[in-house]
Amino acid sequence: MAGRQNDTRAEIRRVAMELFTQQGYEATSLREIAERLGVTKAALYYHFRSKEDIVRSLFGDYLAALDELVAWASAQARGPELLAEVIDRMLHLSADHGRQAMQFALANQHVVRYLHPGKESTFERLSALFDAVTEPGATVQEALRIRVALLSVNLTVFAAQGLDAPEEEINAAVREIAHRLA
Repeated sequence: MAGRQNDTRAEIRRVAMELFTQQGYEATSLREIAERLGVTKAALYYHFRSKEDIVRSLFGDYLAALDELVAWASAQARGPELLAEVIDRMLHLSADHGRQAMQFALANQHVVRYLHPGKESTFERLSALFDAVTEPGATVQEALRIRVALLSVNLTVFAAQGLDAPEEEINAAVREIAHRLA
């Protein structure tokens, strides 16, 4: 039952983000989200009490997944294999959580500042990830190369906007670029 509820929540978020990105956050109502899903507004309220809850859920899931990646990477031995694995996991994380969040943020920057003021916590998480995969004593160039490689995964959300290519092709290109940078 919990799996089905998680699937329903994910579908609600997907549809809501699609509408928020297309129409704007303010112009989208819970009624429209429910109609697009083919459910009643009451059924939608069972999972999310407001549009704000939907957005917070999306960012919360992304940050929780990033925390898991940081914890895992911090427990591993540093080296090229770890960096390669972290890049692949970042790509997966971006595809699962980050792309939706970034597309929403691009279309609704003022809402993100209001609903998600903790930008510092995201940077702190990324800094911890950088530290986990960067060798002690690394040169500035080496440290920056690693940071750019990891950040390149997230930057594709911006760069891929408007590309007429399937997501699988974009993900493969992102992976290759990030690994080359690393």
